[in-house]
Amino acid sequence: MPLAPNQQPCPGQRRLLSTERIESNIPKGGTSETWVYPSPQMFFNALRRKGKGDDVREEDMESVVRAHNTMNEVTWQRVLDWEQLHCDSCRYPTLLNPLARLRGWLGGPLPFDRHDWVVDRCGREVRYVIDFYYYDDKAGTPE
Repeated sequence: MPLAPNQQPCPGQRRLLSTERIESNIPKGGTSETWVYPSPQMFFNALRRKGKGDDVREEDMESVVRAHNTMNEVTWQRVLDWEQLHCDSCRYPTLLNPLARLRGWLGGPLPFDRHDWVVDRCGREVRYVIDFYYYDDKAGTPE
């Protein structure tokens, strides 16, 4: 997340949204902390900024954020399942960074359902590609 995330209402926003952020259970690499999820206001702002918020209602944001957070927690558990194959060399992997978000901040394309997670496997960086909607015909392409 940016150092100073936008928690202000968007122009034209009809009602105030919560700015409360929830800590995840996902250990943040290089720290003793865990990642913190965006607030409903931050999530709403991001959707609008990406041009994906035209049909999103403020009333739905609590549920959207809850679903987003749940998917990340489940995904982390799946990553840990794979990491168990390497438990002899690393018992406690951590998530260094979600690369898709970083690329977006640098002006790159923002994938909707693909996330590149870099896991710190006790000093070794391992990339996981999380693709919620995989299409065989687009495999290996930028799409």
